[in-house]
Amino acid sequence: MSETLAESGTETRVALITGSSSGIGAGIARRLAAAGIRVVLNSARSEDAGKALAAELPDAVYVRGDVADADDARRIVGTAIDTYGRLDILVNNAGTTRFVPLDDLEAADAAAWREIFEVNVVGTWQMITAAAPHLRESGANGSPASIVNISSVSATRALGSSIPYAVSKAAVNHMTRLLASQLGPAVRVNAIAPGLIDTPWYEGEDQVWESSREWITQNTPLRRVGTPEDVAEAALYLVDAAYTTGDVLTVDGGRHVV
Repeated sequence: MSETLAESGTETRVALITGSSSGIGAGIARRLAAAGIRVVLNSARSEDAGKALAAELPDAVYVRGDVADADDARRIVGTAIDTYGRLDILVNNAGTTRFVPLDDLEAADAAAWREIFEVNVVGTWQMITAAAPHLRESGANGSPASIVNISSVSATRALGSSIPYAVSKAAVNHMTRLLASQLGPAVRVNAIAPGLIDTPWYEGEDQVWESSREWITQNTPLRRVGTPEDVAEAALYLVDAAYTTGDVLTVDGGRHVV
């Protein structure tokens, strides 16, 4: 195992990844674990899948909890500390959406806004505030600790599964920059903005998936949709990018340049 990847100071680093029982979160968990980092997995549902992934990885634990619930957020972080005694990396991947055409304003009702913001924005905030004291402690004793928030290309372009979702990710981007200015130098805060990624996110939305996939494969420079592994590589980069903070890294196969 590489000391530069796996260790901070003299002890193995610990990463907490929310929403990591499948899809992008699971991909990040596998990649960090392969780099020798201990992993704490989480999901609000899919407990069996989360436990199965924890059993698959070399040094991992699973905790069920909803990041939108403040008590759960504290308990999830507490599990990481109780299990490993430290926390060096927080990846805020847990998210939700409703698939609502952007021109259907009535369908994007107040309930949709509240549901999406409770998880994507408030949940991200609650995880960060619960984890911040432990991340600061880790960063003060070695290399800076790291927060990686999973955003979306829809945060900066007029596209996405719904307007509330896109706006929630724009909020995550700005939260990332604000916190980078406040948590340094002990903690670095960055985000990843994925484009179209092949995950269970689109289950039950076959028409949306197929039309989006067709456009991406025909019109973007890399001519394919992304995979969880693509996002995971970006996450590992940001975890170890010692002089990078307040950045939003786009991972979309070049969609943003066309």
